[in-house]
Amino acid sequence: MASESGKLWGGRFVGTVDPIMEKFNSSITYDRHLWEADVQGSKAYSRGLEKAGLLTKAEMDQILHGLDKVAEEWAQGTFKLNPNDEDIHTANERRLKELIGETAGKLHTGRSRNDQVVTDLRLWMRQNCSMLSALLCELIRTMVDRAEAERDVLFPGYTHLQRAQPIRWSHWILSHAVALTRDSERLLEVRKRINVLPLGSGAIAGNPLGVDRELLRAELDFGAITLNSMDATSERDFVAEFLFWASLCMTHLSRMAEDLILYGTKEFSFVQLSDAYSTGSSLMPQKKNPDSLELIRSKAGRVFGREDKEAVFEVSDTMSAVLQVATGVISTLQIHRENMGRALSPDMLATDLAYYLVRKGMPFRQAHEASGKAVFMAETKGVALNQLSLQELQTISPLFSGDVSHVWDYGHSVEQYEALGGTARSSVDWQIGQLRALLRAQQTESPPHASPK
Repeated sequence: MASESGKLWGGRFVGTVDPIMEKFNSSITYDRHLWEADVQGSKAYSRGLEKAGLLTKAEMDQILHGLDKVAEEWAQGTFKLNPNDEDIHTANERRLKELIGETAGKLHTGRSRNDQVVTDLRLWMRQNCSMLSALLCELIRTMVDRAEAERDVLFPGYTHLQRAQPIRWSHWILSHAVALTRDSERLLEVRKRINVLPLGSGAIAGNPLGVDRELLRAELDFGAITLNSMDATSERDFVAEFLFWASLCMTHLSRMAEDLILYGTKEFSFVQLSDAYSTGSSLMPQKKNPDSLELIRSKAGRVFGREDKEAVFEVSDTMSAVLQVATGVISTLQIHRENMGRALSPDMLATDLAYYLVRKGMPFRQAHEASGKAVFMAETKGVALNQLSLQELQTISPLFSGDVSHVWDYGHSVEQYEALGGTARSSVDWQIGQLRALLRAQQTESPPHASPK
């Protein structure tokens, strides 16, 4: 008989399901992550049924007690799956029936698996977003602490892998921290849209049995209730948004990892990874490989392009691991200040030379051209840019005078970028203050989320 199939939808069908189709349709291998959320949702729904007069107080208590036993088995690792358990919802209801008998069948009254699935997923993702938000904030805080402690270290800024301009090491750290702060803000926005209750929507038409959705919302501590039952059970915008957030955050982390991989090579020797986040070579004893950073970079590819519920679990696990490893890498990273200083070269001050002429009244385009001529002259003579004599510079422009010597000071170069957002000490201090304020604000906005009743 179809009703003996054990399926929630079994009454309509006769015969057995093809085993290949059974396996193809099963989601229990990955949606077992939802066991706790499924129990929470079912507890709240049983209270809604009791208030609507569809369960007696005794029946509700029986169901609640049985669900506590189900949760205990999952928590202790003793829950035994049945071959007919196609998903976590079927598994929990089947076990509940084994524990309390036919009363378990009343739990599904007026509830569709459609609104049950999406409710469980929203509960799980809401809690997970809070966890990831805390990890991300800890990474940003670690980066800001480091930037503050090492803000007097100067090193080359690069564009197109070419030395560009002198900047503070802190400015580089903060450039990545700022990107991650946007990710942190974005995650809180995603979490807000996740935190909307779909339970009580039925399959598509709604609930006809007087279940109080406001009660369900309060029981599960959701911030709002979905507006339309048909939309509530079908939309997965929040899943797509979360996966996009993860993709973008991993892009930012991958960029940072790529820079640190380069800075840690012998050719750069700016930084050195802690042994705790490195591995060796099976063949070459001298090698110290930045595997932590390479894995962060490579795992970005596993996050990109994923979709739907299965991806949410894997991506969330990946993000949790990556954020914790990145925090460890940043907090234990050693910098080689001397090597950074030695990597600064006078040609990186060519823009400063142009700015010198601008301050003397020359239009920037002309100043840029004049500075370029000075670079060409130095290259032709085989000397560093700062070794050109005043007389030689004056053949390019009579505006050059004795005070041009100030241009060749790297500290002076960095300090001129005082506009907010620049690499001057005052601006770096302002950035640090802004990021700390944002972290405090986000902590206030998203306190640790209490478990639903």
